Amino acid sequence: MLRNGVDLIEISRLSDLNPSIKNRFLSRVFTKNEIAICGENDASLAGRFAAKEAVAKALGTGIGEIHWKDIEILQKDNGEPELVLHAKAKQMEDILGITEWAISISHNRSMAIAFVIAL
Repeated sequence: MLRNGVDLIEISRLSDLNPSIKNRFLSRVFTKNEIAICGENDASLAGRFAAKEAVAKALGTGIGEIHWKDIEILQKDNGEPELVLHAKAKQMEDILGITEWAISISHNRSMAIAFVIAL
């Protein structure tokens, strides 16, 4: 079975967040490892946000039943995105019989996009 998901986000959704709530938002959506990888790079964070949405779509649930931190987008030594699933996202992966994922993340000055394929 082949499944896919895609998501597109304006980077300004993160860069324009009110500073008084931005840290709380980031800690609710991203793991400590993801924040350590991205630092304050809003384009990289937006790409991971889009990737989480795309993975949730490929799992057929969207965000809600699966929580943000159940989907973790890390980085291999060569810079390639690496998907790690936890909790409900991992359970859905097992139920669907998904054994392989491919993730692509890209951005320009204003938009970030992520596309995932699951087998």
